[in-house]
Amino acid sequence: MSYSKKFMVKPGEKIHLDKIDPAYTDQHESHEKALTKIQEHVGRMDKLQYLLYADGDQSLLVVLQALDAAGKDGVIRHLFSGMNPQGTSVFGFKQPSKEEAAHDFLWRAHQRTPSKGEIVIFNRSHYEDVLVVRVHKLAKKSIWSKRYDLINDFEKMLSSNGTRILKFFLHISPEEQLERFKQRLDDPARNWKITDADYSERELWPKYIAAYEDALEKTSTQHAPWYIIPANHKWFRNLAISEIIADTLDEMGLKLPPTHVDMEAIRNKYHIAEQKQAGKGNDPLNKNSKS
Repeated sequence: MSYSKKFMVKPGEKIHLDKIDPAYTDQHESHEKALTKIQEHVGRMDKLQYLLYADGDQSLLVVLQALDAAGKDGVIRHLFSGMNPQGTSVFGFKQPSKEEAAHDFLWRAHQRTPSKGEIVIFNRSHYEDVLVVRVHKLAKKSIWSKRYDLINDFEKMLSSNGTRILKFFLHISPEEQLERFKQRLDDPARNWKITDADYSERELWPKYIAAYEDALEKTSTQHAPWYIIPANHKWFRNLAISEIIADTLDEMGLKLPPTHVDMEAIRNKYHIAEQKQAGKGNDPLNKNSKS
């Protein structure tokens, strides 16, 4: 079974994250044994992104959501760094700016959605407004509870305009999170990732899980599905996500656009230019001629 089918949240499906194993690795035993497949999927992503950019008729939005230390940055670094930056961009959703807070909650997300031919990755996303806002009671339930339908309408509009949407929830255990916090403490190169909120947010784990379960259940649709990715093992996380993205791009029927010029006439012009260049190279009066 493909990972797209295995990890997809079916529309209306009841989700219990405590019953989904975050350490699942399928039949793969180690990073070394999975690496070849990961490289194959990333290579497919690169080639298909070229077609997406050239075709210029569709786009792809990738949404990454997770609890702290689940690996959103790692997914971006390992799976997208080889793509042409001309057609790929990443936007991280932090606390809203004064201008963003003065608009509706979807305003800042809409500013960053992909144009045709582009892939955009959201590191966190508009879903923060039914997650953090809910857990920290930054808005009344009467407000945030209505946002699920607004999000579904927003994503349906993007889909109808040619944007494919893939949403990934990186699922880790509290034990794995704590281990990754320890790695940040022990590795000076990762100290910069440490924040005061790491442990205070961890105390809210059950509330975040409840908020995620509701979001996954209420907003996984045919046009914008959620995938719950076991993420305790970083290599398996990368394997599953890269396969789903590559398969989705492949399903989009991408192809090079037709040529709109007379190729024979262009070839003739090339040959004429080539002959003139060769003539200049043999002209002793040409300062660039070969001696």
